[in-house]
Amino acid sequence: MPEPRSAMVDWDLAVSTAAKLAGPGPTISRTEASAVVAELRAGAARSTPLVREFTGLSTPGDDSDERAGGDVDATTPNAPAPLSAPLLVVDRTGWIQANVDGFATIISPLIDRLREKKGAPGPLTEAIGSRVTGLELGALLGFMSSKVLGQFDPFFGLDGASGQPRAAGRLLLVAPNIVHVENELGVDPADFRLWVCLHEETHRVQFTAVPWMREHIHGEIANLVGSVEIDPAKLAGMVGEGVKRISDLVRGDDDVSLIDLVQTPEQKEVLDRITAVMSLLEGHADVVMDGVGPEVIPSVVEIRRKFNQRRKGAGTFDRILRKLLGLDAKMAQYRNGAAFVRGVVDQVGMDGLNKVWVAPENLPTRDEIGDPASWVRRVHG
Repeated sequence: MPEPRSAMVDWDLAVSTAAKLAGPGPTISRTEASAVVAELRAGAARSTPLVREFTGLSTPGDDSDERAGGDVDATTPNAPAPLSAPLLVVDRTGWIQANVDGFATIISPLIDRLREKKGAPGPLTEAIGSRVTGLELGALLGFMSSKVLGQFDPFFGLDGASGQPRAAGRLLLVAPNIVHVENELGVDPADFRLWVCLHEETHRVQFTAVPWMREHIHGEIANLVGSVEIDPAKLAGMVGEGVKRISDLVRGDDDVSLIDLVQTPEQKEVLDRITAVMSLLEGHADVVMDGVGPEVIPSVVEIRRKFNQRRKGAGTFDRILRKLLGLDAKMAQYRNGAAFVRGVVDQVGMDGLNKVWVAPENLPTRDEIGDPASWVRRVHG
């Protein structure tokens, strides 16, 4: 049984608030919706062997598409038995619920620390505070739920009733958003859906082919949460600084982001490591998408051109929200990570790049993401 969620956050209110703000997405018939779901599932299944062949990340002898996501890195000796990572085609509310579950997993240690330091609040205080945080989280997820096309959720199945992992995560494809974007861009639906599947399926292969990756990222996030300052006076100062930074951002300061708000020196070190590994994962997926795409997607060049333009955001309000929420940093992860992967492959080939998956110490640092040659020198001598 999963551990009960803390009453310090009204998770149900977060879900309902986000769902109201997100809206249902484009209006299509039930028949059309069923066809989209079936095509996305088929696209994910078709993508799995393409990703394996291009990257070299696969389990020897495992040719079953039914076990998509059951890969292990052949370069890793005595790797643990692979776990499956199921595919879910979801609507916006399904994506919201999955991310609320992930947030609950991530912040539960922080809530426990707060309780230990300050004791349990009174019923009225806790009820009011939980609703405020629920509304705030709901507003955040409501905005993001209309933007995300797909996501690999590494926290799903992390702990089972036996204390052992039940799954290697899960892959979410957000069908309404995929339909909305393909209509907005005016691209071929079949090509676009397969293009999205290639990127997202790469993430599933990454996490299932590299058994230690999920625990590594979870451990880094735990380190980040564990370093959060819970002294009330210091938190108040950080909030005041946050208000100033928001004002600077609205006035057009492009160097401002709330990502930087709570960075103590310890947090910055952890966040740099997390940023580096996320840049690697996102850039690697983009390189795979563009490497495999021309072979199977006739209109891939048009899709990439139009999609890159869309990533810049639409109006002023959208750009401000993207900056505040760190989504601009997310876009930089795609660009920088892809440049790193291509730079390494140019020097030592895909097999040489795959040494990055052998052990956590082989992951690039944030500086190495911008200097692929330095990673090659360190890892390959």
